[in-house]
Amino acid sequence: MGIADIADDLIRGVEDAAARTSEALFEPVFRLGVTGLSRAGKTVFITSLVANMLNRGRMPQLLAASSGAIRAAWLQPQPDDTVPRFDYETHLAALTGPDPHWPTSTRSISQLRLSLKVQPAGFLGGWRGPRTVHLDIVDYPGEWLLDLGLLDRDFASWSQAVLERIGTRPIAADFLAAAQELHDRDRVDEPEAQRLAAIYTDYLRAAREAGFSDCAPGRFLMPGELEGSPALTFAPLPRPDNPARKGLWRAFERRFNAYKTHVAKPFFRNHFARIDRQIVLVDVLSAIHAGPRAVEDLRLAMADVLRAFRPGRNSWLSRITGKRVERILFAATKADHLHHTQHPRLTAITEALLRDARDRADFAGATTAAMSIAALRATVEETISHEGRKLDCVRGRLLSSGKSVAMYAGELPQDPAQLLTPAREGRQEWLDADYAVMQFAPARLELRPGDGPPHIRLDKAAEFLFGDRLR
Repeated sequence: MGIADIADDLIRGVEDAAARTSEALFEPVFRLGVTGLSRAGKTVFITSLVANMLNRGRMPQLLAASSGAIRAAWLQPQPDDTVPRFDYETHLAALTGPDPHWPTSTRSISQLRLSLKVQPAGFLGGWRGPRTVHLDIVDYPGEWLLDLGLLDRDFASWSQAVLERIGTRPIAADFLAAAQELHDRDRVDEPEAQRLAAIYTDYLRAAREAGFSDCAPGRFLMPGELEGSPALTFAPLPRPDNPARKGLWRAFERRFNAYKTHVAKPFFRNHFARIDRQIVLVDVLSAIHAGPRAVEDLRLAMADVLRAFRPGRNSWLSRITGKRVERILFAATKADHLHHTQHPRLTAITEALLRDARDRADFAGATTAAMSIAALRATVEETISHEGRKLDCVRGRLLSSGKSVAMYAGELPQDPAQLLTPAREGRQEWLDADYAVMQFAPARLELRPGDGPPHIRLDKAAEFLFGDRLR
């Protein structure tokens, strides 16, 4: 880090400390980061959370809502003029309209400010009267989240880890062959470099479609204005014995470092490092459906990402150097794809799957929790007879046809080790189980006045994430 970077960080720290002092004295502000890997449901989570905070009839486990402490809630312009607004109204219309459909996925960072007028509890609270609390919700693509795991790696260690992880995947065969062919070039041929980066990007797309989680660097899949730039023209390579100074390996090393400096680090400094509370949405069910290797890949990806969260309790020093995330919720999404009797098993699997990441956060002083949620409930439960036995199922509209179908996803094991052990051993498939996943469309809704969209444990998630800030 250079002197200019240090000075910039100190100035930013002083400005942030002044802003936080003002907030504490007048109208408190806290920032909730919403993140997760691809298709985990970030957009739906934010939309349903805001809708249910504006109309709190379905939020009994959020104590400030059930007690009446929240007197009013409204949306305001987001405070950061350079950050796009989360398009809440368009996403809500997609979910609750006459032909409901899932909103478009997150493509860039966005923000929304939800302001709450809260009556504090206790004698002093009654004497002071209601106060205004601002909740700034920050949404960013899960693909960008993966970039944070690159910050403490160099090109050699990152390349080695990636090549080892994907070495047995058939979908990586074309890239691995090309990387082996070109890795020891002693001169950079730019068309060859671009072709190799393109093959690696094709692999990342295929890996995402196959249910794998570790698809970094994230901007390769969402390049935006950086498309075609040298900072996005590299790929993991085997390290030659003596890399040539002007060779391909050294060139990719420089570009990897440029990516960290000019893409990943600015995002971390400007947005990620300012977050107070964090929810990490995880599509555990889809990983289980994809097989043991997808489950292990998800475990490794989340453990790697958590290194960048800087979890822990805020202290005077951290307020100068940058906030630390105080609470982290790991939420297994799509709980509505399972009968409620299996939700405790899904939560237990999520806790076991993320044990390494959670232990790291807990050790640093952060409060963490895991739960199973559905930000928008798309199914109803029913029990059907099949081959002489009763099956607890869910019924919903198929995304592909709109047809109403009942689904039995399979019986999740009571002991998470029955999934995690074969995953760690690198098995290709589950030996004695078959787990199904269907793509459901949102259900058609008729909401009563005062009610937000139906959900599963969204209120419990909100209580953990920011309930204490509303007392």
